[in-house]
Amino acid sequence: MNLEIITPDKAIYKGEADLVQLPGIDGSFEILQNHAPMISALDKGKIKVKRGNSEEFYEINGGVIEVLKNKVLVLVQ
Repeated sequence: MNLEIITPDKAIYKGEADLVQLPGIDGSFEILQNHAPMISALDKGKIKVKRGNSEEFYEINGGVIEVLKNKVLVLVQ
């Protein structure tokens, strides 16, 4: 799936991902390939991005996520 993580200043991740784990306001959740469309608010915490055997982590102070047709857009602070 195509993932973009964007702050007000810059894009901090742009590319393919196999799994995205996010800190939702009601608890942590994951997005995988072919996930149902959704919009959700994010809480302060870490975003985990997994691609193949590599994992990257991004610290955020909240934001929102939109998932639609294997495109994941994360707007964070």
